Parts: sequence; structure tokens; C-alpha cells
Amino acid sequence: MAPASLRLLYRDEHLVVADKPAGLAVHRGWAPERDVAMVRVRDALGVRVYPVHRLDRGTSGVLVFALSSEVASLFAQLFATGAVEKTYLALVRSVPPESGLIDHPLQPGEDRGEPRVPARTSFIRREVFGRYSLVEAKPETGRLHQIRRHLKHISCPIIGDVRYGKGEHNRLFRESFDLHRMFLHAARIRFQHPATGTMLDVQAPLPSELATTLARLRCHFSGGSPRKA
Repeated sequence: MAPASLRLLYRDEHLVVADKPAGLAVHRGWAPERDVAMVRVRDALGVRVYPVHRLDRGTSGVLVFALSSEVASLFAQLFATGAVEKTYLALVRSVPPESGLIDHPLQPGEDRGEPRVPARTSFIRREVFGRYSLVEAKPETGRLHQIRRHLKHISCPIIGDVRYGKGEHNRLFRESFDLHRMFLHAARIRFQHPATGTMLDVQAPLPSELATTLARLRCHFSGGSPRKA
């Protein structure tokens, strides 16, 4: 099944912010297929676009593209200095503290032999459903799979994560809550516009499949009925 449609959340003459669906890679460097987010945005606008950060294929939400190489370079500086604030929502197994900072070095890429580099993710626990929790996570650095790896590190793997999660919990949510993807959503991005200097704060609503899962959890753990409709 093809990923859902991609929506544009914001556009000006310098950049565009898209709402990437789960199941869609950002660009062909990370996927062999032609249908990637960069191509969809390019075709929608009719101009060349430059990805300035990444989202995992299984993650939905806000994704920024520059409309020139110059603006892309300015974005690289923003990310390098930690001036871009990204907020994610994740449904995890277990109940973490109400808030905290995960300060745990990670390999920067896929090579396990690489030396670890600093990696930090702050989090706030938003809701609890029995032995599961909805968590808001903000990465302070930008390492590969950082949120997924950090939440696993504190024994709170993300539901639906086939790489770092737990198979029995992923199966439970597929069978009982009809969740067939990783519950990780890039809900918000906030930064100073690299060309104009104004503050931009762009949000992507929770996709329907994730909102439905939360509604079923709230119903189930409030003494209501069902899991799957």
C-alpha cells in the first residue's frame, strides 16, 4: 500500500514545510524507490527542493525543505548550533518519570564500530494508559534514530518500532488497537527563519491512525469499551 498523501503546511520564497506520512522516505539516498518526500514536494511546487533534516521512513510529521542551496546551508548552521526545536510524540511501553533528560552517547550512524558521540533528548510524560505512556520528546542533538534509541535506553521502547521495540507489544497493538505503524510523530518544529529572521512555529496534527489509537486507549483505560472498533 502506498503511503498517504503529503500536505504542505507552510511555504514562502525560501523554504517549505511538509507533513510527511509514515512509510515515505525523505529522499532517494535513503530509499531505492522513486516515490519519496523530496520528489513529491518538488513535483507539487515545480521547483528544486533541498532536504535540510531527516525523518525516519516510519515517522510522520513536520519536514523542512529549503528552496535554494544557500538557504540549505543556513539551515545546516541552525541545526549545528541547536537552534532548531523539534517536538515529537511517541507511545511507549512502560511508564517513565514525569520528565527527564536522556544524556546517552550514541554512534552517529549505522556502523557499530564508530566512536560514540554526545546525544541528548529531553522528555515529558503526557498520559499513562496502564503500562503504556504517551511521551513528548525533544532531541537536543540530531543522531540517527536518536529518539527511538534513547527511549529504548530507558526501557521505554516505542510501540510499532520493529527495530528497537518489543515484538509482543507491537503485535498487541496491531491486533487489539489496529495500529500498523510506529507511533512516532514529529508534531512541531520551531526556528528562526534563516533568511528573514522571523520565528516560525509549524505544527502537524496527529495522523488519524495515531489519533484513533489514542482514543481507543483512553476509552479502554477509562472503563469504556473497546480496543478495536
